[in-house]
Amino acid sequence: MKNSSSEELDSYYPVRPECLADVPKTRFKARVGKTLSERRWKAAFSKDGYLDIAGVLRRIQRGGIHPSIKGAAWEFLLGCFDPESTFVERNQLRQQRREQYAAWKSECQKIVPVIGSGKFITSAIVSDDGQPITSDDGQPIASDDGKPISSDDGQPIASDDGQPIECATSTSNSHDNSDAMPADNGDFEKKVLQWKLSLHQIGLDVVRTDRTLVFYENEANQSKLWDVLSVYAWMDKDIGYVQGMSDICSPMIILLENEADAYWCFERAMRRLVCLYCC
Repeated sequence: MKNSSSEELDSYYPVRPECLADVPKTRFKARVGKTLSERRWKAAFSKDGYLDIAGVLRRIQRGGIHPSIKGAAWEFLLGCFDPESTFVERNQLRQQRREQYAAWKSECQKIVPVIGSGKFITSAIVSDDGQPITSDDGQPIASDDGKPISSDDGQPIASDDGQPIECATSTSNSHDNSDAMPADNGDFEKKVLQWKLSLHQIGLDVVRTDRTLVFYENEANQSKLWDVLSVYAWMDKDIGYVQGMSDICSPMIILLENEADAYWCFERAMRRLVCLYCC
């Protein structure tokens, strides 16, 4: 791959034309012959897949990373993968992580089926005491009684087949596995409530995140960001979701096509930043 100019690098993250004047110019300048290119990245691996991380870091320090390989590079930089692992070991670990994320997402989807639907919530769906919130016409914005979940404009959120998405009938039986969701577990019910209370805030932050980028004109990409943050909020028992996490997660969504891979990169990033949210 030839050395890239700043203009070529910028083309990987196109900005909406009407927002060009609002986006500050980067002070980073690609240094000819210094950027970690795709060719040099591939050459940094041994036959078995061991990565020369020291050489990679030197190259990054000199000229940054070419956008075409940023996602793959960040998986190592954030600690998702050990440079001393082989191709086979990483493929096995990646598959295990994807399956784990799918299981967690399925768990969340049984409670709030809008997750994974390609849509996302921007209106509160429950009150602080756990009661479904209704719109001005008395219809639930989103409920646990089988009523359709609605979006900001009051229209039911539909699945890909055009059918309204409905919430589970109750938190106590929305999982088939009774061990996972015990009906008499007060702590679990509290966890469900706190998580539901955070979902619309996540949605509002998603709408505001990197809104100048063409990438987020696609609702599917916004939904992908919302899904990852919602699953993370469900799994993180100490912090859940805090405003600002969407800005940390967004680059992972942009750089990594697979949603599960993006989740694990975000999870690793949060391990390093969790102290900022514990003050």
